[in-house]
Amino acid sequence: QVQLVESGGGSVQAGGSLRLSCTASGYIYSSSYWMGWFRQAPGKEREGVAAIDSDGSTTYADSVKGRFTTSKDNAKNTLYLQMNSLKPEDTAMYYCAAVLARTAAPLRAHEYNRWGQGTQVTVSS
Repeated sequence: QVQLVESGGGSVQAGGSLRLSCTASGYIYSSSYWMGWFRQAPGKEREGVAAIDSDGSTTYADSVKGRFTTSKDNAKNTLYLQMNSLKPEDTAMYYCAAVLARTAAPLRAHEYNRWGQGTQVTVSS
């Protein structure tokens, strides 16, 4: 069973940076998996932000391309989301998620079956 714990959220001013971490505990049984970052603002649907697969391939939402970078450290079982040039519209609860299988839609929330508890990111103007 894989458990995910996010950290690194906080409050920053527009233009600032934050790095989120997601540590996975438990054994990833599948050789093929995706891990993703999602966010949800009050009153809005959860949206995919970035994802990375077991081979290191990444995909990003258009709204964060060029500003956010996801990466993973397999030795530490940790997923990262580096967020630069933050905007007030990036304010949301950020979640990491995992699916131990291939998926053709890595930014769709319902593709994932393991979720962290979330970490809040607040960007002020």
